[in-house]
Amino acid sequence: MSGKTPVWDAESWRIYKRLLGYTKRYWMIGVVTVIGMALDGGSLAAFTQKLRPMIDDLFAKKDPYLIFWMPIWIVGIFALRGVGTYISSYGISYIGRNVVQAMQADVFAAYLRLPATFFGGEPSGQQISRITYTSEQVAAASTDAVKVVVTEGVTVVGMLYVMLHNSAYLSLALLVMVPAIALIATAVSRRYRQISRRIQNSMGSVTGTVEESVGAHREVRIYGGQPHEAERFDEVTHRARRLNLKIAATNAFSSTAIQTVAAFALAVLVYLATRPSVINSISPGVFVTVLTAMGALMPSLKRLANVQANVQRGLSAAEDLFEVMDRPPEADRGTRELVRTRGDLHFEDVRLTYARNEFEALRGVDLHCAPGTVTALVGRSGSGKSSLVSLLPRFNEPSGGRIVLDGENYEDYTLASLRRQIAWVGQSVVLFDATVANNIAYGELAGASEAEIVAAAEAANAMEFIARLPKGIHSQIGERGNSLSGGQRQRIAIARAILKNAPILVLDEATSALDTESERLIQQALQKLMRDRTTLVIAHRLSTIEGADQIAVMEQGRIVERGSHAELLAMGGHYAALHRMQFHDANLGSD
Repeated sequence: MSGKTPVWDAESWRIYKRLLGYTKRYWMIGVVTVIGMALDGGSLAAFTQKLRPMIDDLFAKKDPYLIFWMPIWIVGIFALRGVGTYISSYGISYIGRNVVQAMQADVFAAYLRLPATFFGGEPSGQQISRITYTSEQVAAASTDAVKVVVTEGVTVVGMLYVMLHNSAYLSLALLVMVPAIALIATAVSRRYRQISRRIQNSMGSVTGTVEESVGAHREVRIYGGQPHEAERFDEVTHRARRLNLKIAATNAFSSTAIQTVAAFALAVLVYLATRPSVINSISPGVFVTVLTAMGALMPSLKRLANVQANVQRGLSAAEDLFEVMDRPPEADRGTRELVRTRGDLHFEDVRLTYARNEFEALRGVDLHCAPGTVTALVGRSGSGKSSLVSLLPRFNEPSGGRIVLDGENYEDYTLASLRRQIAWVGQSVVLFDATVANNIAYGELAGASEAEIVAAAEAANAMEFIARLPKGIHSQIGERGNSLSGGQRQRIAIARAILKNAPILVLDEATSALDTESERLIQQALQKLMRDRTTLVIAHRLSTIEGADQIAVMEQGRIVERGSHAELLAMGGHYAALHRMQFHDANLGSD
């Protein structure tokens, strides 16, 4: 935001209005809470109003009526204030917690419907920070700030009434204070808004750095990366600290400036009260009441000025959250419901350009995968294999050409029904912090019976280790399945694919990182899984795909060779060269 941009422009009001919309469902609690705030602020003004009769009549004239009633009034006023404070504090916390929860749920729901390209466009730490840190800042703007505005606003109005009611002449001192405080509040608000936006980003960087370092703790130790990670963490936390100190400096400046203005206003008040023509006509009670009211007014004005910190921080946070919520979900223009595909798959001149870096990953791929056949994709890293299979579940959409499934453009099928036709087993297995059974029967498979889950685990050669777990398939496996070995995690992923029983299967280097025994068990499981399914296999080890119906060799986003294992060897081209290289490396390894 430039220095000339208004603090409360139309966009700010739009964001704040939308933010307050989250509190509408709690309007009854809100009304009671506002009454509590009014009691809190109004009681202090009521007590201040009692100072004049306390000094002029109670002590100076010894009025027996006031001698009896004044202590009762004081107790009553502060008892009422105590009730108001409790109601307002609990009510605002109740609404605030519910607002945070609702916004977290809305952001998380947006994450679940956003396209895959969104998650590659920004650091995961920023996405996590949005749920954990940014949403908390919103509560400060939508609820805590309202409490300050109402409570202190009532206090200011009450004190102004007390001052004007007792002496309009002495209240002229406010002409010094109010405009100056308004000017300070405006300048401070603009500063808060600028810094708050940068704080959101810095917290995402902190979260991302911690997440990366914790997730890669083995690599950090093996490669001696502790100094580098410590330096990187120090850099991002230093940036966050510097920004927070700027907020603190702005707060300190605001407080100092307001106190200075208040001192001038008090000096003006004393000056006005001590003029020769006035000093004899103003009673001590009037002077003390106006002086006390002005003294009570100052901290309230100070808090009202400083509430801008919370509001501007909350507005920056809300702007970020609403931006994510308003992003368009995955495009789903399909109208046809696909019950069960035959698996007749055609890639016709398929092209893919990644928008983020304008990299052309696929450059006119033509490929036919007949129903029930196995197609293997081989080639160097970056040749386009993973990009091609990522198009199948429409994680990405072709930039050109089309994909035809059962004679129809696959974009004509609804996204949900298309994805129900596909099972996926990748190199990086994703498991959840739940039981073995819940990981196998995940999502739409959750209705599977225990017998079906066990049958799928047996078909995946997974029951031999699951049976040894303390509670069998009901054993917890920890975050990301960290209590299991790589081969065990892979077999659970295969069991999940077997249970899904989808007609199209994608195997993305599913055995490349496994030991020989695990690979043998998994290859056996995969053979069962591939039976009567249209299967696409991305393979690094050529020995695992020699029996494929067809092998497509990819190079720089194109298919440069296609045929069976024997046909490609006979060609003596790219595949034969890759095979010789691997065969030579295997022989060297066995020597």
